Amino acid sequence: MVEINKDPSLLPNLSLGFHFHGIYHNAERAMEGALMGIHYAPFSLQSQTILDATIDTLNTALSTGLYLLTPFSLYQSRTTNPQQNALELDLLHYHTSHLVLLFSIQITYGPFDPILSDKVQFPSLYQVSPRISSLPQGMVRLMVHFSWTWVGVVVSGVMRGERLLSDVTREMVKNSACAAFTKKIPRGKFNFYSAWRIYSSVMVTSASIMAAYGDAETLNFLRFVIEIFGLSKMVLVIIFYWDVTLSTTYETNSYDFHGTLTLANLAKEVPGFIDFLQTVKPAKYPEATILKEFWESAFDCSFSLPELSGRKCSENASLEMLPAHVFSLTMSTLSYSVYNAMYAVAQGLQDLLLTSSDPESLENEDCLVPRPWQLHEFLSQVQFDNPVREPVILDQNHKSTGKFEILNFVISPNGTCELVKVGEVDPQAPHDQDVFINEAVVMWSGGSSQAPRSRCSRSCGPGFRKRAQQGLAVCCYFCVRCPEGEISNQTDVEQCVKCPDDQYSNMERDGFLHKVVTFLPHKEPLGLILVCMSLSFSLLTALVFGIFIKHRDTPIVRANNLNLSYTLLLSLILCFLCALTFNGKPTPASCLLRQVVFGVVFTVAISSILAKTFTVVLAFRATSLGSRVRRWVGPRASISTVLSCSLVQVTICMIWLGTVSPFLEVDTHSETRLIIAECNEGSVTAFYCLLGYLGVLALVSLTVAFLARRLPDSFIEARFITFSMLVFFSAWASFLPAYHSTKGKATVAAEIFSILASGAGLLGCIFVPKCYMILLRPDRNTRECLKRK
Repeated sequence: MVEINKDPSLLPNLSLGFHFHGIYHNAERAMEGALMGIHYAPFSLQSQTILDATIDTLNTALSTGLYLLTPFSLYQSRTTNPQQNALELDLLHYHTSHLVLLFSIQITYGPFDPILSDKVQFPSLYQVSPRISSLPQGMVRLMVHFSWTWVGVVVSGVMRGERLLSDVTREMVKNSACAAFTKKIPRGKFNFYSAWRIYSSVMVTSASIMAAYGDAETLNFLRFVIEIFGLSKMVLVIIFYWDVTLSTTYETNSYDFHGTLTLANLAKEVPGFIDFLQTVKPAKYPEATILKEFWESAFDCSFSLPELSGRKCSENASLEMLPAHVFSLTMSTLSYSVYNAMYAVAQGLQDLLLTSSDPESLENEDCLVPRPWQLHEFLSQVQFDNPVREPVILDQNHKSTGKFEILNFVISPNGTCELVKVGEVDPQAPHDQDVFINEAVVMWSGGSSQAPRSRCSRSCGPGFRKRAQQGLAVCCYFCVRCPEGEISNQTDVEQCVKCPDDQYSNMERDGFLHKVVTFLPHKEPLGLILVCMSLSFSLLTALVFGIFIKHRDTPIVRANNLNLSYTLLLSLILCFLCALTFNGKPTPASCLLRQVVFGVVFTVAISSILAKTFTVVLAFRATSLGSRVRRWVGPRASISTVLSCSLVQVTICMIWLGTVSPFLEVDTHSETRLIIAECNEGSVTAFYCLLGYLGVLALVSLTVAFLARRLPDSFIEARFITFSMLVFFSAWASFLPAYHSTKGKATVAAEIFSILASGAGLLGCIFVPKCYMILLRPDRNTRECLKRK
């Protein structure tokens, strides 16, 4: 008020005065104090006579204009009990620690209350404090910052407390936090049973954090519960401004509140405020009786009767000499709201005086006192920046949500107590910028410098995920290791993350490892063995080919159709060499051609054997039936058989390549830690048609050779063809199951083995006996010997 009166730009030539009356944390005392401000004399609410006189005086005071500053917000609590006094029924809405008088202008400096924004019920009431609609978000943001997911919530059992409880629990669910217990303290029912219910709720839970919301009366009851039952294990987080330092008995029970955190509206530092307090002394303001009384109490001295207190008050004493828990030189949140309220009233009065065309209409006795309805119009439009350069708005619809400061109740070793600002919460900021707190200076319950943990279950570290426990809150869960192929590199994840196609999970399931591309390389032992076998069999076949060319005029070579033998040996050489295309890293070209080359070459080989078989049968038939069959025994018929059979296979391959041809494929799913580079056959049907046609040719050859097995010894080749076809069927019959049951290089190795085994069977069964006769038993390689046998 002194600062306003000294400001020449604000209400020039006018001075504002004030009357100060205590507002207690009790409904009845609060009403009494407010009525004292009007009647200027104490009275009893029990006296109906005094009540009637007070109402008359109240009407007189209101007619001259009265502006009350009240500390706490209000919930409408109309009573229907006819025994209540008339003043409560007709004039008052009150909450536990709050009083608002109707028919006058009221400015509240307590926490913002949405109910008081109802202009139908409270047309002339204004709130200075910022909105606290973001208080639930601010509280939960603080929980998230410290990873408190298991928190008990206690609120006052009135409409405001119930609404905040609903908002806080809903916000906790959004942020994966749970209420370990929720308790509502009903008004006026502060008994041992209520205290025991809160105590039992705390003891059955593993939570170590309790968030409390309510007025001073409710929180004082909670303090009683903490003190009487020794709930010092709980860290109390108060989300309604409550000066713990003024509500604690320092000599005995203050340590129960050590480490308490309080969320309060952010207050700015007012310039000159500390300097003003440093110069305040009773001698400077002799008319301020309350200052004198406070001085004597704080310094334990006396101005008039020093013999009673033991010493006389010193004239050199100042407020800065007092401990912080007795008197703090910093402006509290509530005091800052009063500061803004005073400026709001002064600004409204100035706007009213500047716009009034007839100042005399405001005159009442010897001073200018505007009527309430006149000032009401201007207060509703007040919007200005206070000396701290912070906007002050009384219009509830345009009032912004405020930030919250985090205060830590600290008890020093010498027993002094104070609220220390340790950070801020801005619920409107992004999640990574919403909480600023200096954890290094925060003192927690028990004197620990580490933030307490409050969780229903232990954290699931990297490599694990949460799995809910049936019938319990979502914050109570098991930790389950991520399955193979999934990881989690954060704590408390709901689901593990699947690995990319080219990576796999490590043993700890907290990171990715790159998969290795696998195929059947030439340098690997298995690949090297197959390559050596392919080259060895091809060289051996070439050697047999050379032997047959060198001994082409011998009877045993000429007796077995020389041209078909050459064709068969050449196709076998190509069969062994085509196995090399399956080895090594696959390429688009190798994938496109290797099955086609294999199919066509093996078809030529089987066709040659089939032609040999027909030749044996027809040769025998020709000797029995005469010249009608001999025309089918010549070389033209054999070549026609090979070409026609091969042409069918070539047609199948051309259709395959023209529709869904084979292609290079990278398989990232069959093996956990490997990427299989393989050839996709494109059309499985076409691939089986290729193998099926080979099987049909082999089956026909086997059947014909089996039927010709008992021909005379001169045509003994039929028996060798029968054995070779049996080897061929055995090799490919073993390949088909392996083809379906294996992946990657195992499948390739199985197919290469089948190619080599079937080719080697044909070479061994048909040509090895002839080479034995040619090289080791030349004496039997004569026409007479063959005929005799």
